[in-house]
Amino acid sequence: MSTKIFCDIAELKQIQLFNKKKLVKGFTTNPSLMRKAGAKDYKNYSKKILKICKKKPVSLEVFADNLADIKRQALLINKWGKNVYVKIPIVNSNGKFMGQAIKELNEKNIKLNITAVYTASQTKKILKIINKKTKLIISIFAGRAADTGKDPVPEFKKSLKMASKFKNVEILWASVREPYNYLQAKQLGCQVITIPPNIIEKIEKFGKSFDKLTKETVKAFLVDSKKSRFKI
Repeated sequence: MSTKIFCDIAELKQIQLFNKKKLVKGFTTNPSLMRKAGAKDYKNYSKKILKICKKKPVSLEVFADNLADIKRQALLINKWGKNVYVKIPIVNSNGKFMGQAIKELNEKNIKLNITAVYTASQTKKILKIINKKTKLIISIFAGRAADTGKDPVPEFKKSLKMASKFKNVEILWASVREPYNYLQAKQLGCQVITIPPNIIEKIEKFGKSFDKLTKETVKAFLVDSKKSRFKI
């Protein structure tokens, strides 16, 4: 089972660089990453991203918080490119399930990436209301769950089992914390994992022996001690 790597990113120069990597099969972003990258105009900035990534899938998120505006923004974002997946949060900030928006947009053949998912029960709610034709990604936030002491793996296993009946649905491992998460996602059978640039660079270096890692670590300590001119 091959797990596609999407780069979680918004900085334009980095997107240009990572778009050239064969390892990177797509891109995801969100309003927080956009802000961090210095975006002032959401539409114009998104179109700059799409100008770089013309063929690989790009997930662009709505930032509305009510049903009507989420649907309106999603319809507009969808028109920006054929490779666009519209990111819709599973709930709004008040915790209300955005099922109506998901169902209506899915029926209009709009590719969706349902974000901020944490549980298999949320996956079940999504699968209940969608068709079996229109492409859809369910992004489960593994890292953020683990940050609170919760094991995300059982949720992935149950979600993947349910989604296996839908050829149009992909389960995505989101909020990566370390390179090993890529191997975990592969072992589980996740179709996609979204990874920040610095961790993708570490994955590219996979395969080093423990002996080599030991030598590199010792050398790094030695170099730093010499730079600091430590003496005992």
